[in-house]
Amino acid sequence: MTKSHTVYFSLGSNLGDRRKTMDDALRLLDTRVGPLERVSSFYETDPWGFSSPHKFLNACACCTTPDSPQQVLEATQEIERHLGRSLKTSDGQYHDRPIDIDILLYDDLTVDKPGLRIPHPLMREREFVMRPLHEILTGGDR
Repeated sequence: MTKSHTVYFSLGSNLGDRRKTMDDALRLLDTRVGPLERVSSFYETDPWGFSSPHKFLNACACCTTPDSPQQVLEATQEIERHLGRSLKTSDGQYHDRPIDIDILLYDDLTVDKPGLRIPHPLMREREFVMRPLHEILTGGDR
């Protein structure tokens, strides 16, 4: 029997049809990573770490998966590419993007490898992550 892991994601979109892109990303997470267990409300937020006139839609989701953290990362990056993301954040330089999917938590695992850090190192600094994460962890908004 394959072990199932619990993974929490943060999703954000600030270009194009944000709601459709977020819905598509959630559908693809469900089919390519594992069944979605919980999804937060969508929150509209200002960009974090850069200036842009384009507001974000943000949400968090939880799914179960048999995949390893590296396999989950590869799946999320493929979903981002499929939905039109061509640039990744590097050296702390953020920019507008059709979709961003971050792995926040994977069971109680800690991973610190180039390109993959779990728990996500900046999640506690980001209200646009903590508010929807709190919602799906507790079943309500804070």
